[in-house]
Amino acid sequence: MSDNVSETKACDLLARLFRSRGYAVVRNVMFREYGVEFHADGWDPKARVGFEFLSSEDDDHDDLTLAEYQTLMAAQQRGELSLFIIDEVEPLSAAALLAAAEDFLDEATKAKVRRGSRKAVAAKPAKPPRGGKKPAKASVKRAAKPPTEKVAVKKTAKKKAASRPTKKKGTAARGARRG
Repeated sequence: MSDNVSETKACDLLARLFRSRGYAVVRNVMFREYGVEFHADGWDPKARVGFEFLSSEDDDHDDLTLAEYQTLMAAQQRGELSLFIIDEVEPLSAAALLAAAEDFLDEATKAKVRRGSRKAVAAKPAKPPRGGKKPAKASVKRAAKPPTEKVAVKKTAKKKAASRPTKKKGTAARGARRG
């Protein structure tokens, strides 16, 4: 008697495990992203975590080509999703499958925390509690800014209005002609 797990039993075990770890896994979902299309055995679209058991039982080997698998793994390395893919070619017992899935979920959780910490750095700092003291500023040395050079601006001299020449006192009265 073989202790290898069938696809049906493996997917049931994985679905229970994923749900116990807080994932809202939907079973037998059509996955269509990155130019890849296949029926995922379990997928949480919000958390972007799931599993696929490749077997001859459901003729899954034709659903996911090597190129598509590589595309999904590249997306996983970028942190865009976490997909646990098991191939029946390497027989597993239920215990070995669950242990591998636990390790996968631990890594998926760490990756999610790393992504979240990058977002937290960009977030605004928390406000101090009311009535309390403000937290001390961290003594982080800042790089000195280079002195800014003031650009010399040459001011142009105001031009005198050249409308009419002014007349000196003691000159002939207006309208009087010199003769």
